[in-house]
Order: sequence, then structure tokens, then C-alpha cells
Amino acid sequence: MKKALTVLSLALISQASAATLTVWTHFGDAELAWLRTQAAQYKTKTGNTVNIVSVPFDQIPDKLIQSAPKGQGPDLITTLPQDRLGQLAAAGVIEPMDKYVTSKTDFDKTAVSALTYQGKLFGIPMFAEAVAVVYNKKLVPSAPTTWNAFLAAAQKNTSSGKYGYLADLSNAYMQYGIVSAYGGYVFKNTGGTLNTKDVGLANAGADKASAFLNDLRYKYNLVPEGVDGGAAKSAFVDGRLAMFLTGPWDMGDIKKAGIDYGIMTFPTPPGASGKWSPFVGVQGTMLNAYSKNKAAAAAFARQISASDAQVAFNKAGGRIPVSLSARTKLKADPVVVGFGKSISAGTPMPNVPQMGAVWGPWSNAIAQSVQKPGQNYGQILDKAVQEINSNIK
Repeated sequence: MKKALTVLSLALISQASAATLTVWTHFGDAELAWLRTQAAQYKTKTGNTVNIVSVPFDQIPDKLIQSAPKGQGPDLITTLPQDRLGQLAAAGVIEPMDKYVTSKTDFDKTAVSALTYQGKLFGIPMFAEAVAVVYNKKLVPSAPTTWNAFLAAAQKNTSSGKYGYLADLSNAYMQYGIVSAYGGYVFKNTGGTLNTKDVGLANAGADKASAFLNDLRYKYNLVPEGVDGGAAKSAFVDGRLAMFLTGPWDMGDIKKAGIDYGIMTFPTPPGASGKWSPFVGVQGTMLNAYSKNKAAAAAFARQISASDAQVAFNKAGGRIPVSLSARTKLKADPVVVGFGKSISAGTPMPNVPQMGAVWGPWSNAIAQSVQKPGQNYGQILDKAVQEINSNIK
């Protein structure tokens, strides 16, 4: 009888201490099913219940800012991109997670940097994306690793309605890797802290980058006027394009087209001071600063970013994991390997609220730089940075 009472007491204590977590997510279909499976596994291990609530992606930040201080928000958000991190951290609605993460060694360093704001980790990274060059192995059997080899392969495949290399030259996000290679930058990064008063989009390197983008169209005659991402993808899936700058989001259509593809980083451009380093977007799980179940919520966040969970997540939706050991387990997947290398070589897109002042003027300047040959790049970019600085104030 005494033993039975002891067992009953332990069960009641366990029930009393069990937490009920609320997780907001924008995942759908297979990824949502994966998250529900993870929640069930977590409950089995810990006794804690995870209630998953679907919230539209674009509504999550504002809803969190409004509801969290009232104690009405979720415990966790799975997931948000780093470009909303600064806004949420400044509003005080997300919790630094350094004390909940005992080791960061399995995470891609670029991903950790992306979710670090003012020296603190504000999210546990889950997946990332960056652009890379996808090439048709029928036209380019092996990846050219130097600019001269790349140019030769591109020009060899350019003629009579066929193209060697296409990219959206007017898209600032897509072309940041070129800007970075020549020494341009958005905000100066010093020890992980971004200086929003130091904008490097009109320095000498940025001028050279715009000149190179212009050369891709008017000197090397590779990218005709009017080509955007849609036109480039169409040519690639039709087998009329040898090499194509894109991201993981286009791989579904490329696979359906039956193209025998490879994925590579863009080679170092001619005369560049550094290697090509594209923008990297990272999404991670963020903890509500007003949660009453922070330790339990953080434990669930750690679980879903662990290696085996990341492999399962990739199988569910094709996202590129930020767990290095998960990438090793997926080494037979050319999409994971190819874009994984691009992510590791990349630069995190700035996570500060001031980035909102950059996109408009900078995008206009990049587009203007490739509208006709031999532009005054310095003048175009100087004007853009003046506008950016006036917008930041």
C-alpha cells in the first residue's frame, strides 16, 4: 500500500511540474507534420505538452509585440528570419538564449552570427538559404573554379538563343556576393556589432562591383537586358542555359525538369580583394521574453535544432540545415552540399531594424548601374548612400 502511494505521489508531482507550451509557427504541410511529431516526442521524453498554433508568417512579429507583454503570446516561435530579430529584441519581446545553449559548435558559424544581436544570441538556428550557381552538367561537365574558366564556359555556351550564364543583375540581394567580394558592405561589422553609421555601399569596392555587374551585360555579353530570375529559370529548365544564379527555392522545378545539375559558389571576380560571399538568410526559433516556461521551451528549441531532427526536417521540406553534422548525414544530397557551401561562405543579412532604410535606395542604384554601359557608378552609389543615411538619421 505504501509503495502504491509513493508511485501515485511521484505521478502527481510529475503532472504538477509538467509544462504546457505554446508554439507559433508558419510551417505548413509536411513541415507542420514534422513539428507535430517533434512535439509528441518531446512530450514522451519530458511530460511537457506542446500546443502548436499556426500563424501567418507576416503576422507573427506584430502579434508577438502586441501580445507578449500581456502574457498572451506563445512560449516559442518556430521560426522567424534574422531580419526581424533586431526589431523584436529592441521591443524587448524575445529572450537572449545564450544560457540555454551549452554548445554552438555543431551550428554553421554564419547562422550563429545571423541570430546574434548586440553580442547576444537571440535564437537557435534551424535552417538557412543563400544563392549559388546551379549548372547543367550536360553543358558544363564540372564546376569552373576560377573566373577565367567560368567566363570561358559561359561564353562557349552563349549563342543562338542559348546562354552560358544568367542572373538578375538588377537585384541587390542576389548580387551582394559580388559587392562583398570587392570590399563593399552594408554596415561595418566590428566584432559582431553592426555600425549603422558606417555604410559601405558607395566605397571604392562597391563601385568596382557595380562596374563588374555592368561588364557581365555589356563587356562579356552574357546577360541580356530585361533578364530577371523568372526568365533565367525558364531558360535553365528548358535546357537553354548552362549556369544560373539562384537559391534553393528553385530546385523543385529544376528537379522536375530532369536537369542533371551541379551546384557551386561563384568564383572570385576579376580584381576582387576577397572571395564571393552572398547574403545568407537564417531562420531560427525564438523565445518569448515573457514566457513562464523558458527552460522547458528552450529545451524544445534545442531538440528541434539537433542533428537528427534537422535531417528529418530536411526530408520533410528540403530546407538546408544549419547543423553541420546533419549536413554530413545528408552528404549524398547535392542541394544540401552545394547550398551548404554557399551558406558557409556567405555574409549574414543585417539583422538590425535600420536595414529597412537600405533596400529601396540600394536596389534602385544596383538596377540603374546595369541599365546602360559605362555608368558613373560612384555618383549613382553616393546618391543612394546619402538617401540611406538620411533615412536612418
